[in-house]
Amino acid sequence: MADTRTAACSCGQLTVEVEAEPVRISVCHCLACQRRTGSAFGVQARFERDGVQVSGRFTEYVRLSDEDGEERVFRFCPECGATVFYTTGDAPELIAVPVGAFADPSFPPPTRAVYGERQQPWVRLPDSLDR
Repeated sequence: MADTRTAACSCGQLTVEVEAEPVRISVCHCLACQRRTGSAFGVQARFERDGVQVSGRFTEYVRLSDEDGEERVFRFCPECGATVFYTTGDAPELIAVPVGAFADPSFPPPTRAVYGERQQPWVRLPDSLDR
């Protein structure tokens, strides 16, 4: 059994607690993740829905993928605005949590990278990532 990990928004009002290891940890270079995070890419861990406990209030923002029109529902804190978890139409049994919301330097590294064609040219990630 994995240790319990807690992700939180910036003000701490909205939290996500997980007890299982992530199903997948990935880096996303899509332009929407760059906008959402304010960074060059997003990093998220996906967990089985039944192993996730959400506490606190959240607001939803629904976005359609610019590539395939798939629905993505982002949940963020209505107080501080930080995204704490989201779901995707292709995997409703999973909940994705931005790795930074865990504020845990010991969090496992990503194993996959997607939308590499939109990667900022100065970003260098390990060659070991599945692309």
